[in-house]
Amino acid sequence: MSKKGYWMAMIDVRDPELYEQYIEANAVAFAKYGAKFAVRAGRHENPEGPTGNRHVLVEFESFDRAVECYHSPEYQYASKFRLAASSGHFVIVEGA
Repeated sequence: MSKKGYWMAMIDVRDPELYEQYIEANAVAFAKYGAKFAVRAGRHENPEGPTGNRHVLVEFESFDRAVECYHSPEYQYASKFRLAASSGHFVIVEGA
């Protein structure tokens, strides 16, 4: 049994309207690769310094599936909106 894979992101959204286009476009890739949101924005605290104004944790059935989704044509199309509308930290990790 493989371990789950996760996308973890701490983002500063500069252009909310353009970021909305990213959210609409990424739905195609997330549906295709079985992504599930554990965290999608919501309330947060930054007890140790700035971490961005939007936080996301996306779960996939495996690390390999998470990587495949990121490199898919569907997500690469969507990511152009994210990169133009925001900056931040993004990582793909294998779960425990």
